[in-house]
Amino acid sequence: MASENIDIAIVGGGVSGVYSAWRLQQHYPQSKIAVFEASDHIGGRLLSVRPPDIPDMVAELGGMRILPEVQPLIYDLIQELNALLPAPEQIELYRFPVDEPQNIAYLRGVYLRLQDFTTEPDKVPYRLNFLDRGQTGGSVIIDAIEQIVPGITNKSLTEEERRLMAQSASFGGVPLYQQGFWNVLFRVITGEAYQYAEDTGGYDTTLCNWNAADAIPWFLSDFGVSAQYMGFCNGFQQVPLVLAQLFEQAGGEVCLEAPVSGVTRSEQGFQFQTPGGTVSAKTLILAMPRRALELLSATSPWLQESARFQQLTASVTPRPLFKLFTTYNSPWWLNTGYSKADGEYVPVKSGRSVTDLPVRQTYYWPRSNGQPALHGHAMLLASYDDGDNTGFWDGLRGRRHSAWKKGLEVAELADPFIGADDHVRANELSWHRYKAPRMMTEEVTRQLTVMHSLSYTPKVRNAAFRDWGDDPFGGGWNSWNIGVKSWEVKRQIIQPLDGQPLYVCGEAYSDAQGWVEGALQTADMMLAKLV
Repeated sequence: MASENIDIAIVGGGVSGVYSAWRLQQHYPQSKIAVFEASDHIGGRLLSVRPPDIPDMVAELGGMRILPEVQPLIYDLIQELNALLPAPEQIELYRFPVDEPQNIAYLRGVYLRLQDFTTEPDKVPYRLNFLDRGQTGGSVIIDAIEQIVPGITNKSLTEEERRLMAQSASFGGVPLYQQGFWNVLFRVITGEAYQYAEDTGGYDTTLCNWNAADAIPWFLSDFGVSAQYMGFCNGFQQVPLVLAQLFEQAGGEVCLEAPVSGVTRSEQGFQFQTPGGTVSAKTLILAMPRRALELLSATSPWLQESARFQQLTASVTPRPLFKLFTTYNSPWWLNTGYSKADGEYVPVKSGRSVTDLPVRQTYYWPRSNGQPALHGHAMLLASYDDGDNTGFWDGLRGRRHSAWKKGLEVAELADPFIGADDHVRANELSWHRYKAPRMMTEEVTRQLTVMHSLSYTPKVRNAAFRDWGDDPFGGGWNSWNIGVKSWEVKRQIIQPLDGQPLYVCGEAYSDAQGWVEGALQTADMMLAKLV
């Protein structure tokens, strides 16, 4: 596409980018529309790979599930896409288990079962007051939220009603949006209760100091309902891949390995540089998170010098996320269950276990049909980490940001883990591209052994990881900054420069940060201005 003129250029091949492209191509079938993606594949932070030794499993190195009850945009989109696809190619979902009562909680050196939080509170190694004893960590936070914004946990409220309540609420005489979530929680619960909620919840960034007016409805949408998560039989990445396929079938063009730089204004609209040459576009859509926008601005003085553009894009903070998958000859975790008083053995077979060790969360990964692996080769999401804990793994991997500077997706490893199936290379976008370092694999094995109270765990067959803190993403999700009126900024950033056909969309500047739902929400807001 060297020195070519197009009507609409979309930068970013994640969900918001390819979804927007498909919708626009439907509405403007005669227009020339193109998506420019820096990597060699579509999907953004949706990345689904099959391990070489387990053909009926899909490792979700990026996003892995949805909540249909509170995420209608992605659920309805899946139904719409399935109506266009032949039966063998349809997007199939399965029930994605999380907190199974028999699973393990290894906290402060004490071995518990998840059910013990409510049934055996004396075993829980936290000095909780009488109000918090016998509750899960999530329930402690929900009770605290009710004290901060009375009435907001009423189950009859809609998601939008909760958001409006939080946006207009004050606490201690100060508007909630001007306060941090951690700050207000610490005024209604003890430090011990906060630590208990953070440790048992498995995440650090959900309770960190981000905008309380956004954090509260966000937390309730994920943890305050009877959450029924759904996973993807063929991987979540199937959604953007199908969108890109339909876009191309409608006449659009997807340009891979086409990083964009040097955006400038022109008489026709905009010009920018790609490896193939200069491209001119009448309309420019940046379907990108904050860090990617910053990297683009660094090569585009016109964007860098716009105080409004910089202020709007800086209204959120990228939050790191890390995933490490390991495979084994057999599901050894079945043996870490327990026997009931009546003699029934209850195995650990699905969902997750939690710990305050750096691995934080371990998921016993299901097969593609959603059923637990009960025999044969099996897989763990051995570590699902966020926040400060991702720093633990930094010392066991390649230098952060080094890959992007060299034009690579992931850094080359000096000391990779040599797996049992290293000779298998089914395709270029494979498990092997995301191979884990040897020291990282050995360390996660050590922590899994401790967490499951074993003398050893079987040898790892294969290991793969992805750290979303790397460029160009900067994080696995983004959170609104304290003091930002998100309900205003999310509308302003859609078209950040008045009167100019430059648009921004993506998860970062939405009400559902960290979810594909947020990417679709902002894309629809942007499309409302264009169609």
